[in-house]
Amino acid sequence: MTDILRVENLSVSFRGQSVVRNVSFAVRPGETVALVGESGSGKSVTALSCLRLLPSAGSNPKGRILLDGTDVLRATPEALRRLRGGVAGMVFQEPMTSLNPLHSIGRQVGEAIRLHQPLRGAALRGRIVELLERAGLPNPQERLDAFPHQLSGGQRQRVMIAAALANDPKLLIADEPTTALDVTIQAQILDLLDELKRRLNMAMLLITHDLSIVRAHADGVVVMRHGAVVEQGPAQTVLAAPHHDYTRMLLATEPRGRPEPVAPDAPRILEAEGVRVHFPIRRGLLRRQVGAVKAVDGVSLELRQGETLGLVGESGSGKTTLGLALLQLERADGVICFEGQPIQHLSRAALRPLRSRMQVVFQDPYGSLSPRMSVAEIVGEGLAVHEPQLGRAAREARVSAALEEVGLDPATAQRYPHEFSGGQRQRVAIARALVLQPRLLVLDEPTSALDVSVQAQVVDLLRALQARHRLAYLFISHDLRVVRAMAHRIMVLKGGMVVETGDADAVMRAPAADYTRALMRAAFPDGAPA
Repeated sequence: MTDILRVENLSVSFRGQSVVRNVSFAVRPGETVALVGESGSGKSVTALSCLRLLPSAGSNPKGRILLDGTDVLRATPEALRRLRGGVAGMVFQEPMTSLNPLHSIGRQVGEAIRLHQPLRGAALRGRIVELLERAGLPNPQERLDAFPHQLSGGQRQRVMIAAALANDPKLLIADEPTTALDVTIQAQILDLLDELKRRLNMAMLLITHDLSIVRAHADGVVVMRHGAVVEQGPAQTVLAAPHHDYTRMLLATEPRGRPEPVAPDAPRILEAEGVRVHFPIRRGLLRRQVGAVKAVDGVSLELRQGETLGLVGESGSGKTTLGLALLQLERADGVICFEGQPIQHLSRAALRPLRSRMQVVFQDPYGSLSPRMSVAEIVGEGLAVHEPQLGRAAREARVSAALEEVGLDPATAQRYPHEFSGGQRQRVAIARALVLQPRLLVLDEPTSALDVSVQAQVVDLLRALQARHRLAYLFISHDLRVVRAMAHRIMVLKGGMVVETGDADAVMRAPAADYTRALMRAAFPDGAPA
């Protein structure tokens, strides 16, 4: 059988620094090959090279890449246009940076179709809706005019998948395609890709840090470290009996342990009662309101000093909206008290003194850090706002201390975000929040974009910081393995409403609601967590 993709001795360097060295592998029609390894191992650079998507300035790929018989590294621009989207579709890791924020999702999926198919009008609209339905986006007919910022992280990823599948490609290159998805939708998307593989005899190059995905969905696996292949072969053989120490380390690494118990007399940091966030639905020429999306609908909770409340649920369940509402970053009805003070009706000026004590770490370390600011400027920006009386030396000392506390060398403070790995960028985001000495941290999917070994490091870091500073965490995540290692209590949301809440171990071992049981089965297919 002829290979749809063959990579031979691929080497890539940036400005003289080697990042990929002599990588070789092949993908046959109907086969899934997984590239695995930690952040910085060269997986994404290898995948981007397969469609010659690396920037021409600075990169210097060598070797040979044959895609559907065409030598990619020597292909003409016309041949590359045929390959990109027509022969091979690509799902990028970061949908918020890959989707155009100024264009609706319908227009962006439609663009991927029109580049290769002469569809217009109703036929084009029907194809867009079909692709979005196939990718699992709810109510796609009502979402065509939505912009990326109006969708959840998981929904944006589904739009990317729909665009990549627009022309029924022979090869799908999927760079962490389920990173932003909750466990149930993750299973649906992976099952969908498997079904498409069978129906279209489509091949897939899957870049992932989740070895459970490799075990369930990959035919072959290529393990990379420091830009080189350390082991490859049939997935079941490599995972059952790995030869290389690095592969064995990856298989053994996942977030473990439990947080320290909450003190019996710990004061309440955050209280909320009947919180509601409804977004209006407007239609027609005059944009009259015809309904409302009940993103959060009557949620009540409390959070004590040194405690972690894990907020779980599918994409679109209202987790992030609730977190933003509790911080008064989203308009909400109901009662919200921070350190005993009602804050839901405070003006921006009245809220400003409280902002330093309630901070947020966002899901996307790529999008939440300004690429134009150095790490020192990013971490120190909050100090300039909330503690303007600090002199330059004092501010630099606070920034250095915050970087050290999250495990970063203060000597790197003058570097920029693009010079760090994903895990290091998330540590910068944590340092930015920590430097203000907050009482409450809202952590919105802080480990979702990280490979498993880095996830474990960030979980250990967050638990150590909580124990040291008695921080209260609202921990938003779709990854129940991470929630198990972080949370004292769990609250399960569906459709903006609470379906179950309680002690983390009790909810994990014996969930009462059918919806919670479905989440647990998807996250722990081998049985209840230990």
